[in-house]
Amino acid sequence: PVSIGMSMDIASIDTISEINMDYTATIFLRQRWTDERLCFDGNKSLSLDGRLVEMLWVPDTFIVDSKKSFLHDVTVENRLIRIYPNGTVLYAIRITTTVACSMDLTKYPMDKQTCTLQLESCK
Repeated sequence: PVSIGMSMDIASIDTISEINMDYTATIFLRQRWTDERLCFDGNKSLSLDGRLVEMLWVPDTFIVDSKKSFLHDVTVENRLIRIYPNGTVLYAIRITTTVACSMDLTKYPMDKQTCTLQLESCK
């Protein structure tokens, strides 16, 4: 198994829809793992063009209860790939996602809602 470190920052919560029972957020997702096949000599990291991600193994992370999501691509895809000499890979992306959130509005306007943002992997 490959150990994957993850961190996530919520850049913004763009909309909350009581009618559709969902919310839209923009997040920065960073993942880090080590792939010994990518080891190289040197003491500096390599930053790669985001288009090269197709040539690397990356975790198949998905957002639970996502209704729709997209990766930002203005002017190029917002992906960062950095490889360190020991084979550690840092992969970062910016995602906007609309996520389902069951809301109980029976006590509106004195209600309080809790919406989650969960990430999972198929493997």
